[in-house]
Amino acid sequence: MLTRLRTVLAVAMMTVATYAAAVESRGSHPDTYVVVRGDTLWDIAGRFLGKPWLWPEIWQANPQVANPHLIFPGDVLSLAYLDRVAVQAGPREEAPIGAVPLSEIEPFLKDLRVTDAFEHLPYVVGFEDNRLRGSAGQIAYVKGLDGVQAGQRYMVLRPTVRYALPRPFQHLEADGRPMPLDGVLWSQYVPPTTRNEALGYELSKVNVGTVTRASGTGGVEVATLSLEDSGHEVRAGDRVVPVEAQAYDLQFFPHPPASQPADVSVLAVAVSATAGGPRDVIAISAGRLDGIDNGTVFSLWRPGRHINDRVNGARTSRMDDQFTGNGSTVALPEEYAAHAMVFRTFDKVSYALVMDGTKPVRVGFQARHPDAQ
Repeated sequence: MLTRLRTVLAVAMMTVATYAAAVESRGSHPDTYVVVRGDTLWDIAGRFLGKPWLWPEIWQANPQVANPHLIFPGDVLSLAYLDRVAVQAGPREEAPIGAVPLSEIEPFLKDLRVTDAFEHLPYVVGFEDNRLRGSAGQIAYVKGLDGVQAGQRYMVLRPTVRYALPRPFQHLEADGRPMPLDGVLWSQYVPPTTRNEALGYELSKVNVGTVTRASGTGGVEVATLSLEDSGHEVRAGDRVVPVEAQAYDLQFFPHPPASQPADVSVLAVAVSATAGGPRDVIAISAGRLDGIDNGTVFSLWRPGRHINDRVNGARTSRMDDQFTGNGSTVALPEEYAAHAMVFRTFDKVSYALVMDGTKPVRVGFQARHPDAQ
């Protein structure tokens, strides 16, 4: 499923419109700030502006910062951004702050995708020498690669998760069937929602290969695929798609959503079945069809709980925080948990990085406008 991803905030080098009219500072603040080790523009904006996703205001006010992803200890930043006051940069005697090797970003972006359906995709039917699995240097036979030519490269994908509402996710076998015993323990939790729809299937890359013989050659209806990676073994039932030169963005510009989609919630959390924190990846139930694009920032909220009124109501039991009960329960307000930034979108699902927060993010939390209170 989702895997841990360390922080990434690479930004397109482009002219941006000012947010000055919308920014509110957190009261008094110095005219300048000297960068120290561990700082990022996201953190500095959160400290002085109260809205970390509006760090482009600080960047625009400091033209000496050529790359907002590379600020250095000793740099002097102007916080008088409304007047666009620039100051001289400090001595750069240390390595740049917050630089994240691209190798930490690309594997996650390359290895996962969400699609509406996978049953129509070509699939692996067998391997050379009657093997049960296939790996680097071995041959896999693929059915459904009609019209393919020798030399074309393909990615081998495996269905792993089905996203849907009201139940957020369901684990799958390699051939796409529901996994036995799926839904026990924490996975059986169903958060409240007004939506009832399938959102897509998550496919995980297990290998890549090159076609060495097209289907139809010698009357054979399968194509021959020479596998190249040794990280994961290929199984019968794995799906095959062409390798794309650039299927994702590498640069992101944080901004609020153009319009707030209705009923957006956390579908899954990286590594954990239930909770995650800053620098963890989550999946949310909104995507391109909802107007979400890369860089969109949300605030994440724990739904209001319902508790027993032990003074004026009967003492009834409850199974979870979303139990609505009857007149004996009292509804509590929602609680802010964190901010998250979208870094990859699909039709109905998006991946987002938890940037900061006050409590763990859990499946079922609601995604709101970043200014929500």
